[in-house]
Amino acid sequence: EVQLVESGGGLVQVGGSLRLSCTASGFTFDDYTVAWFRQAPGKEREGVSCISSTDGNTYYDDSVKGRFTMSSDNAKTTVYLQMNNLKAEDTAVYYCAADHTADWGTDLYDYWGRGTQVTVSS
Repeated sequence: EVQLVESGGGLVQVGGSLRLSCTASGFTFDDYTVAWFRQAPGKEREGVSCISSTDGNTYYDDSVKGRFTMSSDNAKTTVYLQMNNLKAEDTAVYYCAADHTADWGTDLYDYWGRGTQVTVSS
């Protein structure tokens, strides 16, 4: 069974850091575009970052550039989102997603995790 499981969320103060993990079971991330999305209360889901299988590049939303870093382990079973200098507006549920053909700028991903809550208090 294909599953994505996020972990690492929590409560942190403004300016703090968290590292989210997304672990795949039933497959590896080889040949998959893997992305992080987030959804804040009352807002639409938005893309945060992705590692593209098309060109191998890592993309970030402008709101997190310079503060968030997405990476993958060598085994291609876990991706990470290192989040530094967190702001109150980063508060959201963060989701991991994977797909063979999706790319940055779309949310048409086949596989989604259940999400992990990140709360940044001021």
